[in-house]
Amino acid sequence: MAGRINDDDVKAVRDAVPIDSVVSEYLQLRSAGGGNLKGLCPFHDEKSPSFQVSPGKGLFHCFGCQEGGDTIAFVMKIDHLSFSETVERLAAKAGITLRYEEGGYNPSHQRGERIRLIEAHQAAADFYVRALESPEAEIGRKFLAERGFDQDAATHFRVGYSPAGWDHLTRYLRGKGFSDKELITSGLSQDGRRGPIDRFRGRLMWPISDTAGEIVGFGARKLRDDDNGPKYLNTPETPIYKKSQVLYGIDLAKKDIAKASRAVVVEGYTDVMACHLAGVTTAIATCGTAFGNDHIKILRRLLMDNGSARVIFTFDGDSAGQKAALRAFEEDQKFAAETYIAIAPDGMDPCDLRLAKGDDAVRDLVEPRTPLFEFALRQIVGRYDLETPAGRAAALDEAATVVAKIKTSSVQREVAVQLAGLVGILDQEFVVHRVAQLARWARDRGEKGGRGPQDRRGGAPQQPARTVQAPAAPSGPALHLRSPAHRTERELLKLALQKPALVSPAFDAYGADEFTAPPYAAVRQCIEEAGGAERGLGDNREYLVAVMDAAPDNTVRSLVTELAVEVFMGRTIDETYAGMQLVHVRLRAVDRRINDVQSSLARLGNHVAPDDLAAAQNEVWVLQQYAQSLRARGADAL
Repeated sequence: MAGRINDDDVKAVRDAVPIDSVVSEYLQLRSAGGGNLKGLCPFHDEKSPSFQVSPGKGLFHCFGCQEGGDTIAFVMKIDHLSFSETVERLAAKAGITLRYEEGGYNPSHQRGERIRLIEAHQAAADFYVRALESPEAEIGRKFLAERGFDQDAATHFRVGYSPAGWDHLTRYLRGKGFSDKELITSGLSQDGRRGPIDRFRGRLMWPISDTAGEIVGFGARKLRDDDNGPKYLNTPETPIYKKSQVLYGIDLAKKDIAKASRAVVVEGYTDVMACHLAGVTTAIATCGTAFGNDHIKILRRLLMDNGSARVIFTFDGDSAGQKAALRAFEEDQKFAAETYIAIAPDGMDPCDLRLAKGDDAVRDLVEPRTPLFEFALRQIVGRYDLETPAGRAAALDEAATVVAKIKTSSVQREVAVQLAGLVGILDQEFVVHRVAQLARWARDRGEKGGRGPQDRRGGAPQQPARTVQAPAAPSGPALHLRSPAHRTERELLKLALQKPALVSPAFDAYGADEFTAPPYAAVRQCIEEAGGAERGLGDNREYLVAVMDAAPDNTVRSLVTELAVEVFMGRTIDETYAGMQLVHVRLRAVDRRINDVQSSLARLGNHVAPDDLAAAQNEVWVLQQYAQSLRARGADAL
């Protein structure tokens, strides 16, 4: 039985492998002064580097999460290895032969699982590379040649071929001392009727390496029509391969990514090859999954989120490519780097583009032009009819929710201004306030564990919860919007905020009690405290700021900004339209007062005093005459 590794050999390994060279395989390091280096910690998320490496001391320490130790501790932590597995890996890197205290050497079958699986993949890669030279692999060589890849390109990327038989690789790896269990666990083989058989058969093979350059899986491309499998078949999830945590080409691109502070994310293996051969050596690709949070973590450590960092996504121009871009944008805010999207005018991917138009076209394609946020917003806005008020409102609602996810307030504001232009809203500040409001709701939901903005949009606290109907989307306060009264009140408030000239001075004579929805009554009160709608005849922006400042809380303030940007329900917004809203709100208020007085008289019956009865009857008569005048003369009766 193998024993512990000789202490002198452990020390030799520790001394032989510089800690900065090991750490640099996982993240970008820069001078921190005093001979130390710094970078973004790989063990916790951070925006500014608190992870430091001391090459002179052979130690690392993170001042954010307090992780620290030597080279061995770093590798153990980041790759989830045991002590012996780590020493064995570093010893192989340094060319040191290890001695074991009890047994003289460590038999291969007793070595750590990860190292064994890595070795199996390395042996498989060598096998596949040699198989690409066989007569059977002519179809694979032809596939590469048709896409502009010669033998040198195949060698550089270690492209190989898996023979079409059932167990060529399995028998080869058994001969190398790997057990059936190891072959199944690695994903290189799978269970057959009579034992393990090859997972990949008759396919072109691309080795997938981790950041440290160790092969952890394969991507396999179908070559024959009689192959009933998927076009691309990847290694299944294994102890060393997690598709959400690997990027094809990262081992080849990482140094240039760190040096140039730039990464190009493409969609496939041949696209990576085409980019690298065209001189875009920062190209990488995901492996059968969408670009996600774990991929971002890998790139962030290499880019170190400095101000000049760029990430360029290339997606096909079809609907699937557009969806991929939108998914990428969802994760975009986890970058401090600026993100862009590159789509060839004719929709070709980098591989096809290089074949058709040459290396210069590929290099030109990935020059940053269209910010990812702009592309994403255009995709959202483009789904709506911006010629109609309802279409503009719906587009603003969906797009503003996306913009609100931007963490940096200055960037959020800048994008909100651009959104205003995309939707066609002239007053940019309205959109800016709308986006900021949604961002606050999102923060409040996260901090307070609330149910989200739709719970708060009903406004004033005195409104019974049973009258609030949760909306399907953040498009307006949770009111009885099917109620004609509430719709009219909402329109009148929008007029008072957006076009005060159309409702002044009549609006300022309306009391808050003429608005039946408590949230609307609260907004009416804010307008009064800000100096009335007549104040908006001067500087409208200053007027709106005053109205928002008068709001008693964020809920009412949010409703003010919402009403100030929402499109009107009517087609023509003029004095006639404004007069209709003024009349309807006042007429309903008058009718309610008549009903209230008559109801009070009915309840009191014969117990009412004669003078009170006469006064009440007189009030009803006056109100009825006023209501009749409003119905007959409209706004002229106000």
